[in-house]
Amino acid sequence: MHLARFPRRRYTPSWTPLEPMPNLSRELGGPELWVKRDDVLGLASGGNKTRKLEFLVADALEQGADTLVTVGAVQSNHCRLTLAAARREGLGCQLVLEERVPGSYREDASGNNFLFRLMGAERLEVVESGTDLTTTMERLASDLSAQGRRAYVIPGGGSNALGALGYVACAEELLAQTFEMGLPFDHLVTASGSGGTHAGLVAGFHGLSAGVPITGVSVRAPSTAQEERLHTLAQATAELAGVHTPVPRDAVRVIDDQVGGGYSIPTDAMIEAVGLFARCEGILLDPVYTGKAAAGLISLVRQGRFAANERVVFLHTGGSPALYAYQDVLLGDSSA
Repeated sequence: MHLARFPRRRYTPSWTPLEPMPNLSRELGGPELWVKRDDVLGLASGGNKTRKLEFLVADALEQGADTLVTVGAVQSNHCRLTLAAARREGLGCQLVLEERVPGSYREDASGNNFLFRLMGAERLEVVESGTDLTTTMERLASDLSAQGRRAYVIPGGGSNALGALGYVACAEELLAQTFEMGLPFDHLVTASGSGGTHAGLVAGFHGLSAGVPITGVSVRAPSTAQEERLHTLAQATAELAGVHTPVPRDAVRVIDDQVGGGYSIPTDAMIEAVGLFARCEGILLDPVYTGKAAAGLISLVRQGRFAANERVVFLHTGGSPALYAYQDVLLGDSSA
């Protein structure tokens, strides 16, 4: 793999930390747990989408775009970071917000919604769940074209093959980091949503012959559908990165037992996981992605899926600003 041939903007000056979680490991009585802190990536409040945007925004600039257009849920970390990247580059930014839970959008909400306003998104279009999001973004791009502007449309989560190269790069970084630290690991667990992070890691580990299994914890889709979609994306990403052998189907593994009532709907397991990470390690998760992914990790540990002497890395994909929109749920305020 030779990623240097792709245009890239650098929003994070160095590797993100790889840290032990000894208190959580003791609390759970399971394997040795570590965390890859992609929550401290560059741009506003960090998160995994920053790695994808390094490649996507570079491509937008190469194409002469002056405005980024993208889509996400009402508390979208991806929309926050796309907007932050646009502000860094002096570009306009327009956002489509999908109400995946009816009535969940509030203009005055805290969390990422507050940051959309603070960073000055030039347009917010809120649509119902099930809306054709691609057509909506294309309409915004067409409106901009009629104004003499040039839009660059970024898919939800930045999860196409170009964006997923960000997590091929992360796979390279993580393996180099563990080599430097003398720290081989046996398993990686991450959130699995729009899929670019999970698929990029699969493609990267495959291309590097890492031999490390990855478990994705779905935050929305059933495991079978998610695995099929991610395998297709991982294969496309590997090909783009210059990997010439097919990605094995069994390299893509997703569990879906933490979805609960649906995307962004709180679960008791998520609430416990957010609390455990905060109180044991001082690490802030978010209720939508990392909270449910951590609940999946905790469940796997409690099921005895890892040996006591194994080392397991949890990829923290960020999202902590969304915590502030879920205070009542997380603190157990029954009046909410």
